[in-house]
Amino acid sequence: MSAMQLPDARVRDLLRHPGRFAWHTLRQFRANQGLLLAGAVAYYALLSIVPLLILMIIALSHVIEPDLLLSTLARYLEWVVPGQSRALITELAAFLRNRGTIGWVLLVTMLFFSSLAFTVLENAMSVIFEHRVAIRRRHFLVSALLPYCYIAVLSVGLLLVTVVSGGLLAIGERHVEVLGRDWSLDRLSTGLLYLLGFIGEVLMLTSIYMVMPVGRLSLRHALSGALVAAVLWEISRHVLAWYFTTLSQVSRVYGSLTTAIVVLLSLEIAATLLLFGAQVIAEFERGGWEGRPAHAEPEEFHT
Repeated sequence: MSAMQLPDARVRDLLRHPGRFAWHTLRQFRANQGLLLAGAVAYYALLSIVPLLILMIIALSHVIEPDLLLSTLARYLEWVVPGQSRALITELAAFLRNRGTIGWVLLVTMLFFSSLAFTVLENAMSVIFEHRVAIRRRHFLVSALLPYCYIAVLSVGLLLVTVVSGGLLAIGERHVEVLGRDWSLDRLSTGLLYLLGFIGEVLMLTSIYMVMPVGRLSLRHALSGALVAAVLWEISRHVLAWYFTTLSQVSRVYGSLTTAIVVLLSLEIAATLLLFGAQVIAEFERGGWEGRPAHAEPEEFHT
């Protein structure tokens, strides 16, 4: 079977035996110590999230209204840390008011800490995509610059989302008259804001799967893994939000550490699903679950 025919054969096998593929992927995720890797990514993401957001807000506040920027960030931070966006936004707003006191030492420190999560995520991806690392390794300068390039891309993405969401909020304040009845566009605006957030989430995950692993990844594969991770996270974050608002006693146990603990737990679940989506892509590339021997390299690496 040729390399060009192989993906179609795997798609057919996947459609015939989705349970076999899911079970094999879970086994490989466990063999790769996926939960341990997710814990490392979550820990460094906790260290990186505040410096990263501070840098993005300081940069974008020169071109867009800070209040609009913070309100947009608060809305979509709920997608990452359910129930804890208000605490983070309060800290960001306080820092933004005192941005004139930022010195070079603090700026360099924030740049360093904001890149840690991306560096650890790249290392975690190299474990999951071991078959790619065995063929081609990334130059250390590329790995060093990659986090900062990604921070710049995220800043542009936040700018675009802020502009678009501002327009959608303005639509929600309008009314239309149909057959003599006045209809508010608030529900339409809310639905479009949710759709914007979900599409942004899928695009962000797709970009991570395209950039973080070594070598060129198929856009179709990256998008498939992103959809799996995004859907699983949508379910998880709604469960988390319900749990923290109804059943959780975490504030009684951890007291003043509650925000940090809840954010870390949310980040760990998100990191687990992110890496699981990567494992889905890796297993589809490598094969072995179809009943045929696994291939050591993905089709994109054939010459």
